[in-house]
Amino acid sequence: MIEEELNHVRRFAAMLTAAAVRRRFPDAKLGGVELTESGFHSDFDVPRPLTEVDVAAIEEEMHRIVEAGADVWPPRCRSISSGEALRLFEGRGERWRAEWVRDHGAAAPLVRIEYGECVDVYAGELREAAPERVPAFKLLHAAGAYWRGDSANPVLQRICGAVFADRAELDGHLAWQEEARQRDHRKLGKQLELFMFAEEAPGMPFYLPNGAVVRNELEALSREFLRKYGYEEVRTPMIMDRALWEQSGHWEHYRDNMYFSEMERRPLAVKPMNCPGHMLLFKHKLRSYKELPLRYAEFGQVHRHEFSGALNGLLRVRTFCQDDAHVFAAPGQIESEMLRTIELVKEMYAVFGFEYGLELSTRPRDSMGSDEQWAAAETALERVLRASGLPFRVNPGDGAFYGPKIDFHIKDALGRSHQCATIQLDFLMPEKFGLAYVDERNERKVPIVIHRAVYGSIDRFFGILIEHYAGAFPLWLAPVQAIVVPVADRHADDALRIRNRLTAAGIRAEADVRSEKLGYKVREAQLRKIPYVAAVGDREIADGVLQVRERGRDEQTTLGAEEWLTILSEKIRRRE
Repeated sequence: MIEEELNHVRRFAAMLTAAAVRRRFPDAKLGGVELTESGFHSDFDVPRPLTEVDVAAIEEEMHRIVEAGADVWPPRCRSISSGEALRLFEGRGERWRAEWVRDHGAAAPLVRIEYGECVDVYAGELREAAPERVPAFKLLHAAGAYWRGDSANPVLQRICGAVFADRAELDGHLAWQEEARQRDHRKLGKQLELFMFAEEAPGMPFYLPNGAVVRNELEALSREFLRKYGYEEVRTPMIMDRALWEQSGHWEHYRDNMYFSEMERRPLAVKPMNCPGHMLLFKHKLRSYKELPLRYAEFGQVHRHEFSGALNGLLRVRTFCQDDAHVFAAPGQIESEMLRTIELVKEMYAVFGFEYGLELSTRPRDSMGSDEQWAAAETALERVLRASGLPFRVNPGDGAFYGPKIDFHIKDALGRSHQCATIQLDFLMPEKFGLAYVDERNERKVPIVIHRAVYGSIDRFFGILIEHYAGAFPLWLAPVQAIVVPVADRHADDALRIRNRLTAAGIRAEADVRSEKLGYKVREAQLRKIPYVAAVGDREIADGVLQVRERGRDEQTTLGAEEWLTILSEKIRRRE
């Protein structure tokens, strides 16, 4: 079944769900319906939160509707105008569907679907017929969701469903979903004590000691590449004058996502991005062409307003750290600097073993600058991508408001795509800030700015890594790299001595000297996903060795303490 046909089937599976919900809850009102890569989700205004029992009962009702025969299924369809649709929903008291028609209905053709006692409308062209059957479907779960993701709106009940061309595909997807649940970074973040959230700072992560270790290692890796590629690290304030954000264009294009404050009657804004601060750093003195390209980098904490319904662990937060950088360059340096930046991203992603794809994102509707500037910028980026030899696709209209960009989409262990690294070309902001350098002829020229980030959001990248590795971080990144376990209480001092030797060599090591059985302590170390566990008892002390078990392997290896230390140090050095 081709994708277009499958989406058609998924649309009608969502409608079938609505019919079943209304049979179970006669006063239910349908909210939004959205197709997904694996099926759909539909929002309902019902008298109470839906339980797992409700979801199972609704799915049973769906099967009964399909089996009832031609008088109910397949649905009957016809084209309808937005005016007719609005009158239909208002007349039936369907406030959410009426609101949807008012906001979206006039922009696209509409199709009316009638199935049994239910009537609905969706945006799209009328096909010859509705699908005769929904081949393989499964309702997954229900959860509360703010209408349109806005916490100021009522909470509806969202039902998510999976729909595929046959049962084998559906079963494969359900197995994949179970694996994704096991890898959920929110679950593992709690289990491994990496991070937490608190009502006192909604949507803003707190990093526990284990999580802080991983964050610090990610920053240390980035700093190695900053030195290698000639960047200078800077720091800029968290809060700056509102006038700065008006000058940069963020006020016009981004203010709905910003937080504000005031000091001595002076309006201020909490920074959602680092670029205006870097513009001020460049401008604080007159620059010479000999200083270009000038590369500023910052691990900058930014704040952006997100609706509470859109928050998702570390993947969508209200404050996060960007590994941000801005390259100030002369026009003739653009392509070489962008190619250099692509190489930096490739090298860093190779450390994690990520596969990735590239996108060229072009001018959005909400943008600044002239047609000529945008055409020149987009042409430059396309030349860079072709020169890099990397395959890419064009993503029309998804550029930043100040310029086009190259986005890297990494694939995790489950094949999911995440947009992380970005390289953006900016002709406009340097002009808005009056930036200048003196060229070889002693004339003032405006530099070009290249915005770039590799992790993007370090917090989000951390969340992706947790799920990619299922919490089993590689040795170099693991919060605790090795643990020494005494066989009995009398071996505790030896375990502590070995732990201290490892720690002195820069290895993150622990010794579990609790009065518990050896098997219990080993199992707990495995649950903590510690890469190496070493046991020490009478025989090991007598022979000057350890019994070492590597995570994921059943067999043990007999190693001397110094030998083990050397192996660990070398693996960490190579970031294994």
